[in-house]
Amino acid sequence: QVQLLESGGGLVQAGGSLRLSCAASGSIFSINAMAWYRQAPGKQRELVAIITRDGDTNYADSVKGRFTISRDNAKNTVYLQMNSPKPEDTAVYYCNALIKLISGHQYTYWGQGTQVTVSS
Repeated sequence: QVQLLESGGGLVQAGGSLRLSCAASGSIFSINAMAWYRQAPGKQRELVAIITRDGDTNYADSVKGRFTISRDNAKNTVYLQMNSPKPEDTAVYYCNALIKLISGHQYTYWGQGTQVTVSS
């Protein structure tokens, strides 16, 4: 019923920049919070950044001042601008969204993940 399609991952040099996008599609009535998580090999999935429908944001301490989360409600899309990435930012990045369907039910959805590799 709902898909989250991520794009923008890849290989980036430390100190460079990269922008991730995640577009939601399907039987969507509204989207509440949207977020980016990441999971590095051998580690647990962790929250990177979250944004409410009204634009309030919160970040993991490790990315504050370097990453920026934003969203376009008209396009049902969330972005993650990654500036000055570090090798320790290397991970699979997942999009997450709390979505209310046309049916009235509300669920949390995940994207398929996009690999981000930061070279030193």
